[in-house]
Amino acid sequence: MVRPGQQWWRDAVIYQIYPRSWADSDGDGIGDLPGITQRLPHLTYLGVDAVWLSPFYTSPQRDGGYDVADYRDVDPLFGTLADFDALTARAHELGLRVIVDIVPNHSSSDHPWFQAALASPPGSPERARYLFRDGSDGGRLPPNNWTSMFGGPAWTRITEADGSPGQWYLHMFDRSQPDFDWTNPEVRDELEDVLRFWLDRGVDGFRIDVAHGLVKYENLPDTDLTLDANVDATALAPMWDQPGVHEIYRSWRRLADSYAIEGQDADRILCAEAWVLPGPALAQYVRADELHQSFNFEYLMTPWLTADQRAAITDSLAQADAVGAPQTWVLSNHDVVRHATRLGYPQRPGLQRIEGIGADDPQPDAALGLRRARAATAVMLALPGSAYLFQGEELGLPEATQLPDEARQDPTFARTDGKSKGRDGCRVPIPWEGDAPSYGFGPGGRSWLPQPPEYADLAVDRQRDVPGSTLELYRQLLALRRKHRLGRGRLVWLDDQPHDVLAFRVESDEGAVTVLANPGGSPLPLPAGAQILARTGTPGTAGQVDPDETVWLNG
Repeated sequence: MVRPGQQWWRDAVIYQIYPRSWADSDGDGIGDLPGITQRLPHLTYLGVDAVWLSPFYTSPQRDGGYDVADYRDVDPLFGTLADFDALTARAHELGLRVIVDIVPNHSSSDHPWFQAALASPPGSPERARYLFRDGSDGGRLPPNNWTSMFGGPAWTRITEADGSPGQWYLHMFDRSQPDFDWTNPEVRDELEDVLRFWLDRGVDGFRIDVAHGLVKYENLPDTDLTLDANVDATALAPMWDQPGVHEIYRSWRRLADSYAIEGQDADRILCAEAWVLPGPALAQYVRADELHQSFNFEYLMTPWLTADQRAAITDSLAQADAVGAPQTWVLSNHDVVRHATRLGYPQRPGLQRIEGIGADDPQPDAALGLRRARAATAVMLALPGSAYLFQGEELGLPEATQLPDEARQDPTFARTDGKSKGRDGCRVPIPWEGDAPSYGFGPGGRSWLPQPPEYADLAVDRQRDVPGSTLELYRQLLALRRKHRLGRGRLVWLDDQPHDVLAFRVESDEGAVTVLANPGGSPLPLPAGAQILARTGTPGTAGQVDPDETVWLNG
């Protein structure tokens, strides 16, 4: 689906699947690899270029699979290695590339390495694979004041084999996710071998979890920063974005490049999940000899306001261009509130990251949120570079904001005593058939998280081939994006429009497309003779761009 010989990743549209929530083949209420394989034709219908799979490895599932106990096998919950091979083969038959998650910052506490560390004495080679330290105040207190991103302290004290209180180990996330010590060559060798294992099975790349967290500042000093969801602090904190990560990724890039096939567009790619600000620091991850892509979370958190959108797009393109990389755009994923809900709240200047939403929290304007989400997506898919979509956003799925607390499974909810509702709301299983049990998610009525009743009308079968549906809007935009090669284009701002209109033209070898987005409150007249290619309004009004609508024009 991407033209050969062109470094496919530079303008690819990549679709994220959260395996437990996409399709259930056996009726146990949890999605699996055979279910994904069965539903892959949906992605070719949609028109994306690649699929990214969140973790499916052997895991106790305390953090949705991001706590890996065996990096070289499939958890029985999701299937077998043979199922993975069948999925990869089918995806390649359909022209889809396959990207998988790699979780290098930490393992599960069930991992054999960590179990060996617990059974070994302080100072042993087994403990040297993780960040074990003696406590302060005679061992009674943690080694420093770092806090976990999931709430509470980032250190847990162990009981030694003889029953005495022992050392502490670092976990920047859940206590079941001990951080590796990346100064240890054994750790580096092991994770590179894991990459080879999956590359040898035919994967086309990796999304790197917590890519900015592998290296900690020497001696692990105290910090004055509060480590919650305040991503503005990450570039200044001693546990994030340390210079040593770049040497690791240069080594990984050499490894990935060794799998390229001469004369073919077969690059194996590396994409960073790096919550790093400001933008120039993030751009360092995508220099020519490092990673291919890094998610643009600054753009994700930009409100639907004209000035903020223009500034974020301008800065993002400049930062990527400075290092010769394509920009990578994203609006939703498995860790953030879905943008169809996020944009249903009042928009204020400055970066906005909304935490999970519960039934007792202020609720969004669902209709406004969907209208803005469609408009924002039409802006994103016109921008030069690559784009990532999160499963279900092509259906206009909102966040599940009414989940009962007893159904929540995100460890953030438990570790904060319910103060943070966590990420379950964006992970609810996908509706495929509006009238089927579990909305067609599986052959029975089971679903590991309860599905909101409004998902029935948003199911795939209720939207497919329906003019104006969100599904058909995504298909239309993706087809036009490919036809006009917008991902390979050059953006030019148009300053002949009112100040509250986001107006630009993207020029490529296949022509030009003008984009008019109206986050303002007044209708915008269309230029005389304008030829409309696509519009996000439901329905649009002839001769104008309505508030919270985006229109693509020919030329």
